Amino acid sequence: MKKGPRKFAQSGPKVRINSAIKSAELRVVGPDGENIGTMTSRDALKKAEDMKLDLIEISPNAKPPVAKITDYGQFRYETKRKAAKAKQNANVTETKSVQVKIGTGEHDQQLKSRRAAEWLKEGHRVKVDLFLWGRYKYMEPEFLKVRLDTFVKLIPADYKIADPIKKSPKGFTCTLERASVIKKSDLPRVLEEEPVEKVEKVAKKGEEAKEEKTDKSKKKNLDELLDIEGGLI
Repeated sequence: MKKGPRKFAQSGPKVRINSAIKSAELRVVGPDGENIGTMTSRDALKKAEDMKLDLIEISPNAKPPVAKITDYGQFRYETKRKAAKAKQNANVTETKSVQVKIGTGEHDQQLKSRRAAEWLKEGHRVKVDLFLWGRYKYMEPEFLKVRLDTFVKLIPADYKIADPIKKSPKGFTCTLERASVIKKSDLPRVLEEEPVEKVEKVAKKGEEAKEEKTDKSKKKNLDELLDIEGGLI
C-alpha cells in the first residue's frame, strides 16, 4: 500500500511541507541545492515522493515560491543549528553599572573593579558612578573626580574612556568601553620596520660619524697652526 505525504508536528515558525503547500507553482531546488526548475506543486510533490524525501517551502514570499526537496528531519536540525550559531555570534552590548562611595573599602573596591573588568572583556560598556550623599555632595569637585579616577585605574582590563568624568544627579560618573585590539598593521611603520637593534646601530653609527668629524676638525686646526708657526709649536 502506497503511503501518502508524511506529516510532522512543528514548533516555532510554521513551515509548509508536502501537501500543506498551497501554491500552484513552485521553483524547486534539489537535495544538494541544484536547481530543478519551475513546476506545479503536484509534480514537485510527486518528485519528492519518488525520491522518498519531503517537499519543504523555504521561500514562501518569492515569485514563484521556492521549495526544496530534502529530508524534513535533517532540515529542522540544520535550521536549529544555524539559529543557535547566529545567536552565539550575536554581539549584544549592554551598559553595565558599578557604584562606589567615598567610604567604600579596599576589599569592596577590588571586587567591584574585577566585576567591571569581566563586563569589559565581554564587550559591554561600564558606567562607573561615584555616589555622594549628605555632606559629601559639597566636597571639592576636583577631589571627588580624583577619587573616581583612582577607582577606575584599579580596573584590571584594557579599556578606553567612552564618556569622561562629569557631574551626575547622584554624584560623578564616567563610562568605559573595551579598548580595541591594536593590529600590527596599525602600528607606525618605524616600529614595524626598525627593530631596536637597528635603531641602536644607526644611532651608534651617527655618533661615530660625529666623533670622526670632530677629529678631522681638530686635525685641520692643528695643521693650520703648524703652517702659521712655520712648523713649530
